[in-house]
Amino acid sequence: MSVINFGSSVSLTEFANSIVTVGQNVTIIGQGEPGIGKSAMLKYVGAQLPDYETAYIDCTLLDLGDFALPYTVVENGVKVTRFAPNARFKAHADKPVLIMLDEIGKAIKSVKNVLLTLMLEHRIGDMHLPEGSIVFGTTNLASDGVGDSLEAHARNRVAFVTIRKPHAGFNPDGSVDPDSWGAWALENGIAPEVIAWVRQYPHCLESYTDKAQQDNPYILHPTKAGQGAVVTPRSLEKASHIVKQRDKLGAAVTIALLAGTIGESAARDMQAFLKVADKLPSWEAVVNAPLDVHMPDDVLAKCILVFGAVTRVDVTTFGKWMQYVRRMDVEWQALFAKSVMQSKNKQRIAANNKEFTLWCVDNQWAF
Repeated sequence: MSVINFGSSVSLTEFANSIVTVGQNVTIIGQGEPGIGKSAMLKYVGAQLPDYETAYIDCTLLDLGDFALPYTVVENGVKVTRFAPNARFKAHADKPVLIMLDEIGKAIKSVKNVLLTLMLEHRIGDMHLPEGSIVFGTTNLASDGVGDSLEAHARNRVAFVTIRKPHAGFNPDGSVDPDSWGAWALENGIAPEVIAWVRQYPHCLESYTDKAQQDNPYILHPTKAGQGAVVTPRSLEKASHIVKQRDKLGAAVTIALLAGTIGESAARDMQAFLKVADKLPSWEAVVNAPLDVHMPDDVLAKCILVFGAVTRVDVTTFGKWMQYVRRMDVEWQALFAKSVMQSKNKQRIAANNKEFTLWCVDNQWAF
């Protein structure tokens, strides 16, 4: 007999799949910590529903006048008032609409009341959304201390779920959990230095809801007054852009920007990774002379090189990289192999590369 775990959380992927599966009949509201990727759900869900029109609604900016405007018509000889919905809700579309109500918990009370009709009846003013339309929303946890709340009567009209914070996802055997920040980072071009740093400091993505993380210097602590920048999936993505441009920014500006993005503690710790990375051979040097170019001894350096390769290899450079990585200890080879095979973008390239398939045959233990 299976055990029912009432009140459990869902991942971002599970949240999105739930919207696709039952969203036509159930309005799902996902609550979660700031910066975990909730606002990106419209793009993610929309990619799974290509026949839908999409509409992003920032509920913090809405007022009552933003929903519908009155106009008069004569019906049965009597002048009456009807309401024309705001075009932002796409009720006029000739196909189903996917509407995301972002930050619904921060909307003013009168706006929340109007949105109840949209969430329950798929109606704005006098107009219903096209058949098959989906409405979903996002909000922060009440414990985040940023003013999010929904009244009981509103919660009764929706399915309210908690979205858990993505974990780092890097395992001791070199594999990366498929539904994790690490898997997303490898798939979305995050700077290898940032990926390597998270692998070394996985607790940077722990949640403050875990009482064991009270002294974690990297994460959000809502009860701590005056806390500045913290590490979140969102701030790590911004840090990646900064790290990629550090040559133009200079060391001092880079660290200042990182401190203002991921916090002072994280920025100082990441600084050590950047110093190592700046001494590494360039990607061009590696693929042009894989058997001759310098091979660093530093563990951090090899980690950065491997994750950099996962994000950079293509059909023309894969074989050259395999010549280079075979010069490393076998555990680094395995880290690359497992990571690249979990990348949707690189998996096919790896499977069709002769040198990689030969490595897999020789090292079946890695899988």
